[in-house]
Amino acid sequence: MVKPPDPDGGAAGKRTYAPDFLTELFQNPLDPGYADAAARRAKEGPRTGARRGLATGSAALTLVVIGFLLVFAYRQTVDEEPARTQARDALIAQVQTRRDGTERLRQQADRLADEVATLRDNELGGAAVARLRDLEAVTGVAKVRGSGARITLVDGPTSVNAVTGERRTEAQVKDTDLQLAANALWEAGAEAIMINGQRLTATSRIRQAGEAILVDIRPVGSPYEVVAIGPDDLADDFRDGYAGEFFETLSDRFGISFETAEAEDVTLEAAADFKLRSAEPSVAPSPSGSSKVSSGAGSPAPDSSVTEGGR
Repeated sequence: MVKPPDPDGGAAGKRTYAPDFLTELFQNPLDPGYADAAARRAKEGPRTGARRGLATGSAALTLVVIGFLLVFAYRQTVDEEPARTQARDALIAQVQTRRDGTERLRQQADRLADEVATLRDNELGGAAVARLRDLEAVTGVAKVRGSGARITLVDGPTSVNAVTGERRTEAQVKDTDLQLAANALWEAGAEAIMINGQRLTATSRIRQAGEAILVDIRPVGSPYEVVAIGPDDLADDFRDGYAGEFFETLSDRFGISFETAEAEDVTLEAAADFKLRSAEPSVAPSPSGSSKVSSGAGSPAPDSSVTEGGR
């Protein structure tokens, strides 16, 4: 037994201290519990066969119960799998059916639109048809073809905060970046613009929804391709202007990929689900009821404001 230290040193004429932890560990390496177990075994004697058999039987019963539970869980999983598979297949079939129905309706709408356009052209004169075609091209109602510029933006590498686990989105292209690109192209003389297949009109919206970017309520993702039809020097003017400098800064600071190139002989499809907001006759109605109608569309620039604020 280790004696407590003598504060006054009266026992041996000087102060004594208990050994430190490491010294005591080396002097008594055996845990006291082992010594107690050995003493109890020496007093009570070794285990009898009945006690050993009882312990073995308890262990075997425990293993049997665990095995039964595992088998029961496996059978439940196997029995429920066909039901889940059938429900999944039914949902997939339903989605495919709805998709096919939507495609048929879209094709029918396109055929009806072509019939309406044919009837309209037959009723209007040549000059009115040409003016209407120009208005349709400017407003995005009709598809256009020509040359211009192609702007490509790609998200940079996304990092994760090692402490909080939060994803950093500074290197992701934002809605304000696409707004900036579109407005700069309009200012440089673009006549028609399309972002990832979505044609911009006078009422287009470019908005952020979480980490997704919506162009007229349709999601677009990286890489973002902005194609514009306009003057021959459209790509150079964009690259040398304020928008080009802004994207070069984003590329250097956050790793966002930015590329500007000329677009030769590209076709921009008409805007989907474009609705006529207002219309007025260009001439007074005739007694027969026939009149010439012009589209009441405004500026081709999308209705969005852009600021070069922080990300």
